[in-house]
Amino acid sequence: MNMKRRIVLTGDRPTGPLHLGHYVGSLKKRVELQETCETYIMLADAQAITDNYDDINKVRTNIHEVVCDYLAVGIDPKKSHIFVQSCVHELPELAMFYMNLVTIQHLGHNPTVKAECKMRGFNEGVPAGFYLYPIFQVADITAFKADLVPVGLDQAPMLELTRDIVRKFNSIYKKEVLVSPEAIYPNLKGALPGIDGQKMSKSLGNAISLSDEPDVVLKKVKKIQSDPGRKSATDPGDPEKALAFSYLDIFDPEFLFVEELKERYRRGAVSDKEVKDRLIDVLEAFLNPIRNRRKEFHSDPEGVLAIIKEGTRIAKQKAATTLLEVRSAMGINYGNF
Repeated sequence: MNMKRRIVLTGDRPTGPLHLGHYVGSLKKRVELQETCETYIMLADAQAITDNYDDINKVRTNIHEVVCDYLAVGIDPKKSHIFVQSCVHELPELAMFYMNLVTIQHLGHNPTVKAECKMRGFNEGVPAGFYLYPIFQVADITAFKADLVPVGLDQAPMLELTRDIVRKFNSIYKKEVLVSPEAIYPNLKGALPGIDGQKMSKSLGNAISLSDEPDVVLKKVKKIQSDPGRKSATDPGDPEKALAFSYLDIFDPEFLFVEELKERYRRGAVSDKEVKDRLIDVLEAFLNPIRNRRKEFHSDPEGVLAIIKEGTRIAKQKAATTLLEVRSAMGINYGNF
């Protein structure tokens, strides 16, 4: 008996190159999921514009860059539909209907929105588009009837809002049209900090990008935070405070060697330079094939554009079907005019 394939919706704001944190937190999982699930990967340009409305070119340019990153790490356009959010016009129409099912007060209490407004320094001057983007995220998820959505822990309130709107819509209009999604949370043990110890972020400039050349990787690794209490290579150190080990734990295939390196670090029998030199070699072995594949895709902009167009075509078909079902359930499907 054939089981129905689960549907995954995920994506990124195209505001800069993807980095190792993206790979560990989502890209690696997406490559796995595309083998068993119907996968939609959204280039969330409309969402990115909510706080980059005065620099549209930044968003537009990075669409091509991000897709090259996707393809380089193994996302297969024959298995994953890569699409541009703003080109799927059904999404804002769905959001328009959903706005009637949630209050402004509910949105204002959303801890994720609060935190992101504070981070961006919006205070009282929050752009309406940014304030309302959780509803647009609900439209993104439900348009494709995604029942699996990979998110960070900070995005849990967004998934709860989606489930609330799904329940309310299906109850009011007495049809099980919308699908309630299940979250896929990242493995916290595999979380990767930035080179300064904070959350790895494009905006903080503390990330090692998938497209970084060897000399750039070298400079960034040298800046990685070491145990601040360690003054020399002969001082005992704490591997938990030396961020290079966080990277080695994830990317170094020689687990026993890393454990030995940690033990030497605790005894003051290895320098931070030696640890970082090891990390440079490990990251180069990991990034070099990705970098080479990325350059191949980057040199074929027409081929990349064709992938985006096809993915967007399929996404539009899926979203249009859902929108028709939504309008029919609401009783506002007026025919062909």
